[in-house]
Amino acid sequence: MDRRVKPGDDNRGNEMDISSGYQIETPTVFVPWGIDETGLSTLLADANPRHVTDGYWTIECVSLGGLSHMLGFHFEPRSSGMLVELELFHKDCPDLAASFAEFQHHLEDTFGPPSATREGDGDLPSYLWDHKGVTFWHLVQYRFGLEEHVRFKWNGRPA
Repeated sequence: MDRRVKPGDDNRGNEMDISSGYQIETPTVFVPWGIDETGLSTLLADANPRHVTDGYWTIECVSLGGLSHMLGFHFEPRSSGMLVELELFHKDCPDLAASFAEFQHHLEDTFGPPSATREGDGDLPSYLWDHKGVTFWHLVQYRFGLEEHVRFKWNGRPA
């Protein structure tokens, strides 16, 4: 399934300054690292953010140069914390290999090749980037079945 928006409808994810935060193309908003839950809720009000539990919110969005996906926001500590981690995922993923290839294509277009590659689960590699004070990874992990993970972790230092 092609989740990309039409050419010209995106803000080109490859211009993202990940050290400061995360650029969402649709809705058009920049989410800074270290924001609190109230600030995030206000910033994303037009995107109808879903408050899943203390310290965790999600939205449907487009980022990384036209990729439609879910975006999860993790706060530490979970109560009265600040944004330190993001996770990207597809709501429906009938074809794990196709989803993996799609995410990887957009990640590399936006941030370049990974810093490290390792053998992963499900006959798919595991990729790691250490980029401008943010570590992020893309992998498939076996938990209760194979699950795809795309996570960004801010190291907590101002950009």
